[in-house]
Amino acid sequence: MTEKRIILEMGMGNDLYGQDYTKAARRAVQDALHHSSITLFSKLGVDHTEMRVQVTIGVQDPDAVDCDLVAADLPRGRAEVRAVKGGLDVSDAEAGTRHVVATAAVEAWVPDMAGKWVQSPK
Repeated sequence: MTEKRIILEMGMGNDLYGQDYTKAARRAVQDALHHSSITLFSKLGVDHTEMRVQVTIGVQDPDAVDCDLVAADLPRGRAEVRAVKGGLDVSDAEAGTRHVVATAAVEAWVPDMAGKWVQSPK
């Protein structure tokens, strides 16, 4: 089955004091999701379970992200989450801490529906 990407949203999240990459990643995904309102499913009669949601998280330590926990935050579709090298760590030498910044790209894919609908004449 071929798919078409219908959404690409980006977000940014951080954990300024807990140094928690998963918390920053979850906040980045929520930021991206708050940029979208998908009315496509109800308008076209498409079941949202047909949507595949692919999330890419950028952080300085990808292995420190609990991708299953991030996927559990997604309200629709079948989620796939992966963490890659990216984001930003900002060190605070005086306090001996680092501030973790994560970026997220959220892509939504649905089955190709080309030819399923025909525009009615006016």
